[in-house]
Parts: sequence; structure tokens; C-alpha cells
Amino acid sequence: MSTPLAVRSDTRASAPLAPHSPGRIAVRSLSVEVGPQHARFAALHSLDLDIAPGEFVCVLGPSGCGKSTLLGAIAGHVAASRGEIAVDGVAVDRPHPERGLVFQQHTLFPWKRVIDNVAFGLKMKGVSAAERRREAAELLALVGLAGFESHYPAQLSGGMQQRVEIARVLINRPRILLMDEPFGALDAQTRRMMQTLLLDIWAQIRTTVVFVTHDIDEALFLGDRVLMLSQRPASLVADIAVPLARPRRDESTTEAAFVEIKRRCLSLLREPARAT
Repeated sequence: MSTPLAVRSDTRASAPLAPHSPGRIAVRSLSVEVGPQHARFAALHSLDLDIAPGEFVCVLGPSGCGKSTLLGAIAGHVAASRGEIAVDGVAVDRPHPERGLVFQQHTLFPWKRVIDNVAFGLKMKGVSAAERRREAAELLALVGLAGFESHYPAQLSGGMQQRVEIARVLINRPRILLMDEPFGALDAQTRRMMQTLLLDIWAQIRTTVVFVTHDIDEALFLGDRVLMLSQRPASLVADIAVPLARPRRDESTTEAAFVEIKRRCLSLLREPARAT
């Protein structure tokens, strides 16, 4: 394997948040084994990384390398075999609404109207019906779905369903938004529209985002940084800053910096699997 890249830049478009801002992630010597007891295998190996509050970080790597496992471990759904993960200095040992998870396929309740899907998290916390519907309506407006409160998920397009899913996670005011290829099932035009919408939302709420994708263009269009993982068991082989100005536009994908970083990412993805 060639020498890992360490391309970082201090010239980020967005100003750093104050040190006390919530959403800081620290991963130390993280190794994860998954599978049944008789056929366990290593998915992650000795990962170390830090993500600052309010950063938008994308995770890239070969198919099946462990990207989703890393996301699940940060969410608290996947237990560490060795090492630890901490959010704002507190060890992650179980799921928590402050670490919201969005998948490629939505998990909306088909029998509930859109506004009730979004408000569900607050209902579980005992928030009054009037207050939770008010907050849900505000979030639906934020994701561009004002006027669709009374629709059912089946009446919406795929992109609209994902907007509802994002709103449902955001209503819990998460410190961290974890996204597992959320736009992977969408057509190219809808996907770019959703990417731009997500960046607009992030610019307003400035929660920390960890976004898993297999698409290099998507990672570079969205992220402040791109974390490149190796073949399984995944380790960190590159931490690449994306020095493109914000807000990002279609023209950003033709800039020289974009093309150069994409070339480096492609080179890393083509490296042969290492022996395990």
C-alpha cells in the first residue's frame, strides 16, 4: 500500500465553532468484529479519528469495507471489540436520540401522516400534541415540505420521503447526524437536489454530520473532509480536507482542487486488498 495521504487545510469556508459546542466525536483504537460466533470477522481495525463540532465529514472506502459498521458504532448500535468512541467526552455504549441515524431506505410509518411521522420522537418524550405538531411543521418547512403535512409516505416521491426521514431525525435535536448512503437509491437529478438541500439545512443547524457514501463526487461536493478507509478490516488511510468554498454549486465539481482530490481518492480505492 502506498503512503497514506494526509492532505489537510486550515482554510475552511465555515468558521470553527466554539470549543464547548456539542457534537465532538473522538474514536480511539477502535476495532469491531461482527458476525455469528462461529464465523466472526474483523470489520474495523484500530481506527483513530477526531471530528470537530459542526463539521461535515464524509466516509469513503471500497464496497463492504466497514463504512456502515463505523456509522453503527458511532450511533451505538454496534459494540466495539476494542477501543472506544466518545461524543463530547462521554463514552458511547448505547443508542441515543442525540445521535440521529438516516438510512438509504426510509423507516417511516406508512399508516401515519407525514406530520405524525416527524413528530413521533417528541411523542415518545411526552411532549404535548400541540407542541410536537408545531415543531414538526417547522421542520417540514425547513426541508421544503410545507403543505404536505397530511400526506401519507406512499403519496410522496422517494426524495420527499427522505426529506421526511431527515426531519424526523432532526426533531430530536441531535448533536450528530449520521447518514448511511441516504441518497443512494435516488436518480441523479433528485440526488443532487437532495445534496443541495442537505447543505442548506446543515448551514442553518450546524450539527455535526458523518455521511457514508460510495460516490466520490458526492463526498467532495458535501464534505469539509473525506475519510478514506482501506479494504476490510478497515483502517484509516487518508484524511483529506476539501478546500472548496461554500456554498457549493454545480460549478464546484469542475474546480481544479475537486478534480485533483477525486484523482487521489480513485487511486486509493484501486489499491489491492491487503492480506488478513
